[in-house]
Amino acid sequence: MRPMRHILEEFENTIKRRFCSFHGFLKKKMYLNLPKAIIYKSREHMLSVELITKMETMQFKGLVLDEFQIKATQSIEKNHSVIVSAGTGTGKTLIADYLINKFLKHGKRVIYTAPIKALSNQKFKDFKEDFGEENIGIMTGDVVINPNAPILIMTTEIYRNMLLTKDPVLLEIKYVVFDEIHYINDIERGTVWEESIIFSPAHMRFLCLSATIPNARDFAKWIESIKHHTVDVVMYMKRAVPLQHHLYDVDEGITIIERLRQRLKQDRFPAYYEIVPGKKRRKRQRMPLPHHLDVIKDIYEKHWTPCVFFCFGRKTCETKAEEAAKKYDFTNAKEKTTIINIMNKHIKREFSSIKSVMLIKKIVSKGIGVHHAGMLPFLKNAVEELFGKGLLRFLYATETFAVGINMPAKSVCFNTLDKYDGTTFRPLNTKEYFQMAGRAGRRGIDREGHSIVLIDRNRADLSLITRITSKDVEPIISQFRLSINGVLSMLKNHSDREIEVILKSNFDYYLRKKSQKQVRIMASYNNKLKLLRKKKYIKGKHLTEKGAFASHIYSNELLITDLCFTFPNISPEELILLLAAIEYERRGDDRFVMKHTKLFENVMKRLSNQPYLLKSIGKLKLKKLAFFVQTFLYNYNLNKLLDISSFQEGDIIRIFRRIIDMLKQIEHASQDFAFRQKCLEAIQLIDKEIVKVEL
Repeated sequence: MRPMRHILEEFENTIKRRFCSFHGFLKKKMYLNLPKAIIYKSREHMLSVELITKMETMQFKGLVLDEFQIKATQSIEKNHSVIVSAGTGTGKTLIADYLINKFLKHGKRVIYTAPIKALSNQKFKDFKEDFGEENIGIMTGDVVINPNAPILIMTTEIYRNMLLTKDPVLLEIKYVVFDEIHYINDIERGTVWEESIIFSPAHMRFLCLSATIPNARDFAKWIESIKHHTVDVVMYMKRAVPLQHHLYDVDEGITIIERLRQRLKQDRFPAYYEIVPGKKRRKRQRMPLPHHLDVIKDIYEKHWTPCVFFCFGRKTCETKAEEAAKKYDFTNAKEKTTIINIMNKHIKREFSSIKSVMLIKKIVSKGIGVHHAGMLPFLKNAVEELFGKGLLRFLYATETFAVGINMPAKSVCFNTLDKYDGTTFRPLNTKEYFQMAGRAGRRGIDREGHSIVLIDRNRADLSLITRITSKDVEPIISQFRLSINGVLSMLKNHSDREIEVILKSNFDYYLRKKSQKQVRIMASYNNKLKLLRKKKYIKGKHLTEKGAFASHIYSNELLITDLCFTFPNISPEELILLLAAIEYERRGDDRFVMKHTKLFENVMKRLSNQPYLLKSIGKLKLKKLAFFVQTFLYNYNLNKLLDISSFQEGDIIRIFRRIIDMLKQIEHASQDFAFRQKCLEAIQLIDKEIVKVEL
């Protein structure tokens, strides 16, 4: 009898030949747990047909499924909802692919939701290739393509809005995939995910995907308690590629936390102290800060590229990338030719003279890239293609690169662990850190991934760094907020008893009730009812014309409704400026050239007798944006727009796309034919050039 280890080795080699292994290897646990099915038909010890058949059931798309993937697919087969909590790069999206493939075969419909439009667009492209163009549709605030397709991709906001308006399409949907479900933690948008689950019809099931959810079982029990069906939890905490955490110190170079802690303890006089001659006391001196040019040199010499260098600021990304390109060149002549050809494929001739385009073309030729939300979409696409092909050694990126985009690297580097959240600088939480650090380590290519954090020894808190980088411990918490739109939609579609049940269905209520804390959700609802009655949006329990209008508006509901009802004769151009001021989100370094314009003068005349609207919209914002908007409408030139404001190209696209989205909401909400025509005219005025969506 041959030794068991020889039998197992032959078993593994046979399986590898018979099937595509998952990125080059089979985990031993997969076959050690199988029933004894090895039958020795001859001296060659061939595998039995029974075993081959069993292994075929563990495959999908030519890949051998891991145990957690098998468990998730089994739950789907049982028509259960599933929460999958698994590390980045372990293959969570394969479960979604399995689900989509299954329901396509049975002629059923599935919705796939994503937290950001960029991810929705990427999934649209990927799914068209995988499942056929005729089977995939997309619905975002920007674009609607093939809305009758069996598989619909959309932002979570669009799905939530469909639920509130009781879109008949929902009756045909069997499953909803919530990609990046941990976005429920987002302070600004988290309530959208909660409402999406709460308002989903009883027949629907959910596949919730997230990197790590420490309180996944609580989350599952909440869904079970309000939807009354089984919700399975599948957790897989082991990374596909082990992740090593490092620091970069100005003295030590690339090191680990424990080594640096010991070094600081051993130093009798740390390097940032200086003994003052003739005096007993020591004078504190600031240590020099670590420089990104030094760390990328070390990373390159260690062969830890490609590397994503995360910076919390668009300008920081560009500045550092430009500095790196001046000092280093990481590509050979053949690679440069390939890079130039790819860039030329993505960039139209009319955009070649834009400053940002010239900057990116210059630095990518040296193997260095930039990726952030302020870039033109075609530039981001070009950078992503270069990175995917391994032609970029270093990519300076903001954290949006870590959301959903399947582009792992060998290492990631953090310029800092402090992030500005719109109010103050704060340390990253563990979920944010691991979302980005998780990009390090390419499955089937790297033995391990590396995460490096630059630290300022003058104020470094090693205990805090240890906590952030040790483990993702941030639980999912509720960000549920009752919106005006939500109240109006509930009044329109539900009885008082149903409304109370819905209001007490949010995750926060569930957790507070479980811990016996007081909940005041009904008080919040009643306060909003009083406001709506006072403003004549409801009369008794019925929606007035204004209330019905506002039920189709999904942000700034009262302000937008009052604006449209106050100025039914407004011009398309004036409406665009007013909506620009409402949608504009101030950034700390924003700058606009302000010149007196006829457009500003006309809008101010209208608002002069409307103090509530003027105060709510803001005279200064209108003044800031008037010349900018007028230039865009009548004297369009992208370089000029960039010169008269601190907006980047992506900011320009974003604000005008948001205006278009709001105009579509208003047009859908209004019963006034003439006013609806003005909305369509306004859309035509701004849906042009770089603002126009191209998928």
